[in-house]
Amino acid sequence: MSQIHVRAQPGDVAPYVLLPGDPNRARHIASTYLDGAREYTSHRQLLGFTGTYQGVPVSVQTTGMGCPSAAIVAEELARLGARTLIRVGTLGGATPSVAPGDLVIATAAVPNDGTTRQMLGGAPYAPAASFEVVEASVKAAREHGAPHHVGLVMTEDAFYASTPEHARLWAGRGVLGFEMEASAIFLVAAQRGLRAACLTACSNDIGDPQLVPDEVLAAGVDRMVHVALDAIVTLAANDAR
Repeated sequence: MSQIHVRAQPGDVAPYVLLPGDPNRARHIASTYLDGAREYTSHRQLLGFTGTYQGVPVSVQTTGMGCPSAAIVAEELARLGARTLIRVGTLGGATPSVAPGDLVIATAAVPNDGTTRQMLGGAPYAPAASFEVVEASVKAAREHGAPHHVGLVMTEDAFYASTPEHARLWAGRGVLGFEMEASAIFLVAAQRGLRAACLTACSNDIGDPQLVPDEVLAAGVDRMVHVALDAIVTLAANDAR
């Protein structure tokens, strides 16, 4: 049965799904990296596509911005047969050591958002990525020679509320950067028995209000997508054993 927001039928969505927030990025990923990609939904501009990468069926599904939308999409994808969810997006760096265009592979997300708080009834919780997806992503990043960092991110709701002081405070606690969807995706995945990960390209340092030049970010996004797709190939080979 079609879902309320992700208007797709069982069989439309592959077991492995990339989750960009931006519908334009979803279309770009599908048309640039996947073979035989077809659009299975455009409802609410939550564009979704399925194709193959190196023979592995892969979907690309837009989440929209923020945890409320991402949680809805992750939940409906679980109902549609997805088994591995990998967020692919951008983040603001918490420290200058995370350079513009660098890849950040999250091990867990500090849940500074309202969605996970409501879902958990305020209970303390540590939304974490799935180890085997992180492992496959790190392996792919090394093989690509992609500058990358592995560790904590923070998921927040208020994009313009972050300050350099806030960023440096949390950098001192091990946070590499700030994004807006990972904690909800990790929590829904844990509740539904799915694997999940979050890969992001650094778009700016929180201390610098300007985004990096378009070409720098585009190169970082390209590396991120290649790493995510190669990680899926590794996971698919392991799943087939």
